[in-house]
Amino acid sequence: MSMSKSILGDIKDDVVHGAKAPIRAGREVVGTVRALRDGRASYRDVGLTAGATLGAIAILLVILFPLYYMINVALAAGTGAASLYQEGFFASPSEYNLGAFEWLWYDSGFFFRPNYQEAPTVGMWEAFTGSFLANSLQLVIPTVVFAFVLIVPAAYAFSRREFYGRKPTLYGYVLLTQVGGGISIAALIAIYVVFNQLGILNSFLAVAVLYAAGAIPFNTWLLKTFMDNIPESYEEAAIMDGASRWRVMWEIILPLSKPGLAVVLIFVFLAGWNEFILAQVLLSADKHPLSVGLYRLIDEFSTPWGQFSAYALVYALPVALIYFFSQRYVESGLSFGGMEG
Repeated sequence: MSMSKSILGDIKDDVVHGAKAPIRAGREVVGTVRALRDGRASYRDVGLTAGATLGAIAILLVILFPLYYMINVALAAGTGAASLYQEGFFASPSEYNLGAFEWLWYDSGFFFRPNYQEAPTVGMWEAFTGSFLANSLQLVIPTVVFAFVLIVPAAYAFSRREFYGRKPTLYGYVLLTQVGGGISIAALIAIYVVFNQLGILNSFLAVAVLYAAGAIPFNTWLLKTFMDNIPESYEEAAIMDGASRWRVMWEIILPLSKPGLAVVLIFVFLAGWNEFILAQVLLSADKHPLSVGLYRLIDEFSTPWGQFSAYALVYALPVALIYFFSQRYVESGLSFGGMEG
């Protein structure tokens, strides 16, 4: 089975597992009641379990409250329910409407160039290419490609090969992980000057290379520590059977590294999807990505919070979906990645 089919199969299992959660919860309740009647469980143990569960639910509700409020404000855009000071946190659903999401689709520039319907000669594809979303995709896709082309072979080499300068290079990677966390004003000016001198200002590919360069050190180290946990006996057995290094890498190392690859994918994706400062400085207004588009909604004197919330919710949706469908890999990848350095 290929790696892609395996990942799709795991995603299907996650969807089915999540859909059956209410059924499992009902069975747990019925089983607990029967255990109490039969004396196989004490009321004290059940009470402690129920208390811990209710406490976890309360914490979850507190964590999710900002998300609820954003949804509330987005659905109540243009009404009093969108104002905390007029109707409080729990506004009446009778005032809900989809006005903010209609604005997001037609006029915001998120999906299409604003007001493209007023120009009959502009097709949907042409309108899409002028949108914030298209600009973000032109940044994120090359960022992921550039980063993976370097991260995967580098992590494999650091994990499995002994070569001159390996340890100093690894220490250099650790040092560079502390550089990509933030960019000072001086570094920002230096980057702008270099881009200007090279004539690559306003280039999606150049900015994507910069994003990938910032993501490579930490993610290479993370994937390397994950590959360290794969037994070398698997690789040796394959080589003894005549498999080439490339085949060992493709059919053994990469499939067993799926959790680590999922974590790296999310981190690299976020590096390109969420970045704001470099995109605003190095790209012109017609090439700004979604992150800058969201910032441009903030006015000096007022902010349309309904539209802002709708924009932010849809903007965050891809990240949530990627994390949801790769949750099992992320949890195991982070735990393995933190075990050894």
